[in-house]
Amino acid sequence: MDEILEILQDIDPDIDYETADRLIDDKMLDSFSIVALVSEIADAFDITISPKYLIPQNFNSARAMWDMVCRIRAEED
Repeated sequence: MDEILEILQDIDPDIDYETADRLIDDKMLDSFSIVALVSEIADAFDITISPKYLIPQNFNSARAMWDMVCRIRAEED
C-alpha cells in the first residue's frame, strides 16, 4: 500500500491520504487525477484495471485502491 500512497502524494501532496476516505465524494480528486491514478497504479503493479473497477468506491481512499489492486491480482492469477 505504500506504493499507492507514493503515487497519490505525487498527484497532490497536500492531501492526507492515510486518513482520507472520501477522495472522490468530497472532490479531492478530479477526473484528471483518476486518469493519472489508473495509469500509475496499473504500471506500478503490472495489472490491467478494467472498466468494471472504475467506480468511485475503488478510489475514495488509499485503502480502497489497495483492495482493488489485490482483487485484480487475485483475478489475474
